[in-house]
Amino acid sequence: MFTKSGSAIWDGGLKDGKGQVSTQSGALDGQPYGFNTRFEDKLGTNPEELIGAAHAACFSMALSKMLGEAGIGGVHIETRSAVTLEKDGEGFSITKAHLTTTIRGDADAAKIRELAEQAKDGCPVSKLLNATITMEATIA
Repeated sequence: MFTKSGSAIWDGGLKDGKGQVSTQSGALDGQPYGFNTRFEDKLGTNPEELIGAAHAACFSMALSKMLGEAGIGGVHIETRSAVTLEKDGEGFSITKAHLTTTIRGDADAAKIRELAEQAKDGCPVSKLLNATITMEATIA
């Protein structure tokens, strides 16, 4: 079992407040976030983009493992996860995540695509998200 952590500090109200987010590893250390970075495209991060980065990284690692187990070499994977936040009654919900990936490997495209679909459904972050997960894969 592995446990990793992130932390956040928040000062002020929802719209006028400011926060900082950090990760246990120190890869993120006091990165700013707030209402304006989440809803107004201001400089800083937000929960959805952090989830998207985690999802893209998790999928890419899961696929790399599966390709390796299948004996496929020459692997290069580039992935983006677009996470959608939508109004849901009085609050908001993450309703979907869309993976866009480009995959290179020394195997036929059909085999790589099959493994990519399995990785999409099987990566731990995909399993965590209670959302619709779709994917576009380009096999180079």
